[in-house]
Amino acid sequence: MEQYIVTGMSCAACSARVEKAVSAVEGVTSCSVSLLTNSMGVEGTASQSQIIEAVQQAGYGASPKGTSQSGDSAGNIQALEDSLKDRETPALRRRLLSSIVFLLLLMYLSMGHMMWGWPLPSFFDGNHVSMGLAQLLLTVIIMVLNQKFFVSGFTSLWHGAPNMDTLVALGSSAAFGYSTYALFAMTGAQVRGDADAVMGYMHEFYFESAAMILTLITVGKMLEAYSKGKTTNALKGLMDLAPKTAVLYVDGEEKEVPVEQVKKGDVYIVRPGADIPVDGVVLEGDSAVDESALTGESIPVDKAAGDGVSAGTINQSGVLRCEATRVGEDTALSKIIQMVSDAAATKAPIAKIADRVSGIFVPAVVTIAVVTIIVWLFAGQSVGFALARGISVLVISCPCALGLATPVAIMVANGVGARNGILFKTAVSMEETGKTAIVALDKTGTITKGEPRVTDLLPAENISEQQLLEDAYHLEQMSEHPLARAVLDYGTQKGVSSKEVSGFKAHPGNGLSAVCDGAKLMGGSVAYISSQVQIPQEVQKQTQELAGQGKTPLCFVRDESYIGMIAVADVMKEDSPQAIRELQNMGIHVVMLTGDNRRTAEAIGAQAGVDQVVADVLPDGKESVIRELQKFGKVAMVGDGINDAPALTRADMGIAIGAGTDVAIDAADVVLMKSRLSDVPAAIRLSRAALRNIHENLFWAFFYNVIGIPLAAGVWIPLFGWKLNPMFGAAAMSLSSFCVVTNALRLNLFRIHDAGRDRKRKDAVHVELISDNNDNKKEEVETMTKTIKIEGMMCGHCEAHVKKALEAIDGVTEAVASHEKGTAVVTLAQPVEDDVLAKAVEEQDYKVVSVE
Repeated sequence: MEQYIVTGMSCAACSARVEKAVSAVEGVTSCSVSLLTNSMGVEGTASQSQIIEAVQQAGYGASPKGTSQSGDSAGNIQALEDSLKDRETPALRRRLLSSIVFLLLLMYLSMGHMMWGWPLPSFFDGNHVSMGLAQLLLTVIIMVLNQKFFVSGFTSLWHGAPNMDTLVALGSSAAFGYSTYALFAMTGAQVRGDADAVMGYMHEFYFESAAMILTLITVGKMLEAYSKGKTTNALKGLMDLAPKTAVLYVDGEEKEVPVEQVKKGDVYIVRPGADIPVDGVVLEGDSAVDESALTGESIPVDKAAGDGVSAGTINQSGVLRCEATRVGEDTALSKIIQMVSDAAATKAPIAKIADRVSGIFVPAVVTIAVVTIIVWLFAGQSVGFALARGISVLVISCPCALGLATPVAIMVANGVGARNGILFKTAVSMEETGKTAIVALDKTGTITKGEPRVTDLLPAENISEQQLLEDAYHLEQMSEHPLARAVLDYGTQKGVSSKEVSGFKAHPGNGLSAVCDGAKLMGGSVAYISSQVQIPQEVQKQTQELAGQGKTPLCFVRDESYIGMIAVADVMKEDSPQAIRELQNMGIHVVMLTGDNRRTAEAIGAQAGVDQVVADVLPDGKESVIRELQKFGKVAMVGDGINDAPALTRADMGIAIGAGTDVAIDAADVVLMKSRLSDVPAAIRLSRAALRNIHENLFWAFFYNVIGIPLAAGVWIPLFGWKLNPMFGAAAMSLSSFCVVTNALRLNLFRIHDAGRDRKRKDAVHVELISDNNDNKKEEVETMTKTIKIEGMMCGHCEAHVKKALEAIDGVTEAVASHEKGTAVVTLAQPVEDDVLAKAVEEQDYKVVSVE
């Protein structure tokens, strides 16, 4: 996909026009324009010059998104950061403040003095022409400050696609033009000494209407830009995840270099606490690596020689010497960054009802104004009278209320959400969150805390809990593993003090051993300890029960004798069960997704109270589950890790836990800054309230136009003698905007955590159970399997790439890849040639040895 920066867009009608123009270019297969990021993603064979020309012919500007000359990921990340800079909000803020200053001066002259007799400098006394000139100059200044409305409005009109800016420009220009005519006519009357005519023309000044239109619309644009600025700021957090430097090992010496200088095959050193700079394979060293940024799982993975490591993960304990296998844009992290960047470019544009109807509303209003002028001229009225009626139509129907209805409500709701730790990143997310029918929850860090805690202390016979805890504490105090920290934290709470140990040794993936006070201590997994000493049968049965409850049992030995077991688990957040009940009371189906085995997952799911559990899900498997759930209704995905990013993007609404990774936060549409699951139903409540408010605002805006336009056109003059001066039309227009803003401000009183008024969806969905192992598919069709031997897979992400490539082949119902075995087993519903399977794997840069 090629990405472009598009300039000159001001509403959804603009982005729709650009998308239509580019889609019509020969060779373009798909085009998606994002008003949010002012970007455009294009796929196909059309050249850049053809695409840019099509955008320019539509009345806008376009240029390719910058990329690094060297093609490295750091350069591309910098280019993406530059494209996301919020340059609009500061400019609009300056423009708005300047407009308000000059508008106040203008209103003082036109309204304050003329209507209420407020004092003016002596040189204005009796000199009506000078007052008119002063109003003209102040209006010209405001029009120059807001010239963008005129450039955009008249350019769109010239290209036959009038937008909201067109009506603003026409209304302001008409009011200004007629006021200028009245000023010259008044000057002539003053020269003739016709005092009555002079005063008559003074009341034909509509300069303040022209200026007020521009200033009020700028307020709406400012609110909209502010919301967009928040979103782009959130997007920038994605870039911080990429490592900036690497420590290369060259000729026996260590040398720190920028990460973009690392080449495939280079050897690099990673010390404890440092980020792993590029994907690689461990040559030497043992350590625990925190892969939560990539997998979302809080417990680090033990690494030894031959194991794969990924960029962006954190080395926690030992020193690792690794060989770079994937660098630059080829690393798993860089590919995820590019994927999320593409997702931002292909997101649907901000949906505003006012913009969608502008294609009909704007030409209709202009037509009504022209017809009004013609009708009154044929009725025998003067040109001034007819023009005043036409201008009144343009002024009173100026879409201030329409333009403000959505952004003001969204901005107020965003403020309410922000105060409560909920950030909606776009107008779309604010609108669509309330329509959610299914909520899919990641387990670790979402339903649970993502931090291991001691849950059970089970000493052996004749061993006290204190003795078991002290021995475990002394053994674990030399370890940096998170499970060890859970034991240490618990021991500290119980007042256990540290002791010096000797002969400490870590057995990667198994356990620990050390000597304390002359006694040999051992601890670790049940499998490891049972291979060292005899463990009672009832204890092994107990470990299975604990595992079934989602807990990790750690066994401990003192001088070859089993002394007890400590269970550690990722405990559930206090508010998770209540939050899930609230979602269910809203008529929402709740699904839990996890990579845990089904037994453990079912245990956690039962405690949480979810409707459905889908277990054994690989990182990219979550995206497939979301796609399956979308068959039943709109799906919101809640997650916190990089592995959740594809699912967050795939879902109709992605909701990220604020304590999660920057990538998850960026891929999501809603961010829960306080990392509380109870904020999920709160976000849905707030979205529903905001949507109701927007509908109320739009109803008022349209109702106002239905009543106001006939009045301005003079329909009621023959019947009741009702005649609307354009100045009062502008005042009425301002009142409509005031009503819309006031109604939106009511959202500040909304209590988002109050579940008392929750209502179930009228269209609550029934979700059929989704199998996490495709058993149903296997029962329906006669299947066959093939085993592909593959070289080059080194981690779970490699497995995910191979799985995705194979399952994309027609006839493949399932693919199970294992980097440890170096194989991929595919289940086929129909015959598939071996070379087709091999080609799909090799296109992912892995070597196929054989297909059996």
